[in-house]
Amino acid sequence: MQIQTAHGPAEATLDGPDRPAFLLVLTHGSNGGVEAPDLLAVRDVALGLDGAVARVMQPFRLADRRAPGPAAKQDEAWLEIVAVLRERFGDVPLVQGGRSNGARVACRTATAAGAAGVVALAFPLHPPGKPEKTRVDELRGAGVEVLVVNGDRDPFGIPDAADAAQVTVLAGERHDLNRNPAEAGRAAEPWLRRWAASPARAAR
Repeated sequence: MQIQTAHGPAEATLDGPDRPAFLLVLTHGSNGGVEAPDLLAVRDVALGLDGAVARVMQPFRLADRRAPGPAAKQDEAWLEIVAVLRERFGDVPLVQGGRSNGARVACRTATAAGAAGVVALAFPLHPPGKPEKTRVDELRGAGVEVLVVNGDRDPFGIPDAADAAQVTVLAGERHDLNRNPAEAGRAAEPWLRRWAASPARAAR
C-alpha cells in the first residue's frame, strides 16, 4: 500500500485482519528495511494476538536514501502515514514503534499520533562513543508508556530503567538484535497483549 506524504511516497506492508484488536505500526532504522528480524518477530507476536500490523518504509528509504534528513520532516511524513492507516482500520488502539531511528520517530510523534504506547527496539541512546550526545529526552518526552528492547552489547547505549515504562535488555545482542530475534518478540508480547484485551475490543 503506497501512501503519499508531503515529503514523498511511503509504502506500508499490511498483515492481519481488517477488523483487528489493535493496530501496530512499525518502521525501520536509518539504513535498514521492514524485513529486519526483530521487526518481523514483533509483527508475528502481534498477529498472534489478533492485531493488524503495518510495516512502513518511510519516504527517505523508498527514495533509496540512507540519511533520514531533518527530524521535523520525518515526523511530519510519519504522522501523515499513520493518519491514513488509522482511517483504514478504524477506532482501535494504535501502538507504534520501530527499530533504531524508527524508534526515535515513534517516540517523538506518539502524542501527536494518538498512540496508546510505543515499542522501541534498539533505541539509539547516543551515537557510538559519544554518551554526552544523549537522546534520552525523546524517550522521556513520548507522552505515553514506552517499552524499550535493547541488546546488552549495543554500542549506541542502553536506556536506564527510569527512562521508559519498561526496559528489557537482551543478553548477547548488539544493535541489530538479530542473534535471537524471537526474544524481541517475546519481550513485546505482554506489552501488546493489553491492547488485545482492551475494553474497546470487548465492546465491538
